[in-house]
Amino acid sequence: MVLASCGFGSSSSSKSSKYTTTGDANSGTYEGVIKNGKYQVSKSRGVNVAQNDNTFNLKSFESGLLNVSKKVFSTKSYIFQEGQYLNTDTIENWLGRKSKSNKTGLNPVKGKTNGKRNPIYVQQIEEQDYMKQSGDNLKLHGITIGIGLNSVDYYRKTTNGPQYKQKISDADLRAYGEEAAQKILKRMRQKKGLENVPIVIALYKQASNDSLVGGTFFEYSSNKGTQLSSWKQMNVKNAVYPKASDATTSNSDGQTDNNTFDNFKSQVQSFFPNLSGVTAQAQYQDGDLSGMHITVTTQFYSETEITSFTQYISQAAAKYLPSGIPIDIKIQSSQEMQAFVYRDSGQSKFSSHVFDSY
Repeated sequence: MVLASCGFGSSSSSKSSKYTTTGDANSGTYEGVIKNGKYQVSKSRGVNVAQNDNTFNLKSFESGLLNVSKKVFSTKSYIFQEGQYLNTDTIENWLGRKSKSNKTGLNPVKGKTNGKRNPIYVQQIEEQDYMKQSGDNLKLHGITIGIGLNSVDYYRKTTNGPQYKQKISDADLRAYGEEAAQKILKRMRQKKGLENVPIVIALYKQASNDSLVGGTFFEYSSNKGTQLSSWKQMNVKNAVYPKASDATTSNSDGQTDNNTFDNFKSQVQSFFPNLSGVTAQAQYQDGDLSGMHITVTTQFYSETEITSFTQYISQAAAKYLPSGIPIDIKIQSSQEMQAFVYRDSGQSKFSSHVFDSY
């Protein structure tokens, strides 16, 4: 969220909290909450970071959850606030296994069922609060809860022993996620002030630890009572380009996009030979390419090389990469970010910035 100033609240009354907001409601992103000059951080801040060995899962989980929220809570009508109702202890207990000492654990008891090890299904949980201005204050008008579910459960039989993995089928992942969602909804309703607030719960399939992209949300439910309403399906897929030579794609558009990226990569590498790699993350929504994150790793040494290369990247991107979608390109060495090239959705021209030094 881009910082801006949009203040309200009484600064003359010591009994009334002073609120300001970040961002621009017309930019398509949420304004965030600043209370008494400080950003309202999450009550469970840092828990999700500790739960993820693949940082792509963490980033795509957070950004994807915002996209789910936008389907229900308009950026023009609602103000975003980090979760204030689920604290660190609560989230950690919910992420644990159910036991005599942790009756709120959402994961199954340790052991086996029908001879098969009980895996850890629920890997991360995040709360987002959505506010509206009410006089000089903000009032809660909605909550979104994201539940991150393992597609692969990694575990060790002994503390320092080898790591094993257990794959979880999509059917089991979905069934357990929906069961956990119902439990969370009932628990949220028991909290003071949340009895009648709309609560959206979204399910996310985590990518494996060795994946070069994060996972995706696959369904969400918007709820007004204590029982889950029907689930709305989401068709979001992530891809990595260029694909390996033996990789397969499920649609011709994906193959076309891979070929397009290969052309861009070839042009860049032929013009500047000192490159360690050119890769891309792509996302598809309902089968259509919706955005790309590209990383170019260089071995440049001089500022003039970096500047010239950035200018060329801007030209090549406009010529070879798909039009109409948001694209950002990081140009970096092994030690630092050197330049950045980007284009927002609907734009035709790329903008760039070279990171220099004084």
